[in-house]
Amino acid sequence: MATGSEIPEQPEGVRPVTWADLASSAPDEKKRAHLTDFSGQTVSLSGYLLPADLEGELVYSFILVARPGACSHMQQPSPSQVIRVVPSTPYRLSSNYEPVTITGALQPVFEKTQLFILDGAAIIESGFTMRRAAVNPNSSPPAWQAPSPGNPWRSVVKGGN
Repeated sequence: MATGSEIPEQPEGVRPVTWADLASSAPDEKKRAHLTDFSGQTVSLSGYLLPADLEGELVYSFILVARPGACSHMQQPSPSQVIRVVPSTPYRLSSNYEPVTITGALQPVFEKTQLFILDGAAIIESGFTMRRAAVNPNSSPPAWQAPSPGNPWRSVVKGGN
């Protein structure tokens, strides 16, 4: 059984990626080149689902983020840590921030999506999109990641430091 920090074995032609693979601290020009490294490749990535377009339990599009709680009560993650996903078939949602694994062609496309979250409406910026994605529940979600140094919740996690 995978522990969440491990990348499960993938079918041939599917490139497993992590959130760290998508992040880039390079200047804008090199960052754009970095993002195209994933353009059109079939990849697999685990994260947490936050519905954008749903009807009842069926999700027609969603935002995938690296950690639960991202986008609500926390500083919005950088666009490189947010993926706008349109599943190949509507996904039956169990709960917000449900851990899932997506598989499909990742495109470096900057988009803005309006979500209705705990505090009301929010505009979320994503650096990637995946359309016609295969979406599967993930019983071993990705390992929890500490908030970035500029995130105000970091002091809560670190005990006020």
